[in-house]
Amino acid sequence: MQLSIVIPLLNEEESLKELYDWIAQVMQSNHFLFEVIFIDDGSTDDSWKIIEELSTVNKDVKGIRFLRNFGKSQALHAGFNLAQGDVIITMDADLQDNPEEIPELYELISKNGFDIISGWKKKRYDSILAKNLPSKLFNWAARKTSGVQLHDFNCGLKAYNKEVVKNIEVSGEMHRYIPVLAKNAGFHKIGEKVVRHQARKYGNTKFGAERFINGFLDLLTIWFVSKFGKRPMHLFGALGVLMFFIGFAFSLYLGIDKLFLNPTSRLITDRPQFYIALVSMIIGTQLFLAGFLGEIMIRSKKTSENYRISETIND
Repeated sequence: MQLSIVIPLLNEEESLKELYDWIAQVMQSNHFLFEVIFIDDGSTDDSWKIIEELSTVNKDVKGIRFLRNFGKSQALHAGFNLAQGDVIITMDADLQDNPEEIPELYELISKNGFDIISGWKKKRYDSILAKNLPSKLFNWAARKTSGVQLHDFNCGLKAYNKEVVKNIEVSGEMHRYIPVLAKNAGFHKIGEKVVRHQARKYGNTKFGAERFINGFLDLLTIWFVSKFGKRPMHLFGALGVLMFFIGFAFSLYLGIDKLFLNPTSRLITDRPQFYIALVSMIIGTQLFLAGFLGEIMIRSKKTSENYRISETIND
């Protein structure tokens, strides 16, 4: 199979049939063997009913339904596990991503050898103050922190080599940073393509301004995990040893001063250096233990899915 189209969704009943028909038209006109995987992330409308209807008529439609809303990252993870295509395309279900971009995205992966092609919505139809400016600031910070030079980390329209999605784990709120996760996993041919952005046709956006705050926090998490996730002792142990050494040095100075230099001076406990030494050695010990416990947790970690599926179609 050439293409798997993975579409996470939440309450998008108005757009699903139109989106599938548009995708199918593009796929058939380009003679692609394809599958469309809808992941219903706990919708409360008739989205799942529409997916069931589509799957009855079209055997290339597959569906995954979560018991409740677990988030876009978990939805993508479930879709990636099910996908069988050589190239995996992700897109949103709100008709703001244009399926006519898919053939060129497929060519860039299959023939040009890219691991990931990320869409870049250079011209957007969103609110300037509510979305565009925060998005530009967010993307600038993401480029500087991650080293991945993409203009639009938030774009849902992306193309992946099958090997990428089968070798990374998307969890929490990390769907924005799949290119960064892929880079950390060893996939370095990451490019981008300017794609058309369309105004939302039905309903309202499911994401508020808080996603940018969460995005910055997730970015810090990825940076930390990529640097020290497999070796926490390198950070906490080093800081612990440094703090303990500072405290020990103050203690040694106080001891020498009291025993040999100024034995009749004020009590050690009356000197501020004593408390600096004491706190530094306690903090140093705690940091060292944190690194040690982190190493133990990594070695005893068991992988588990952080979502629960209630139904599947054509899996």
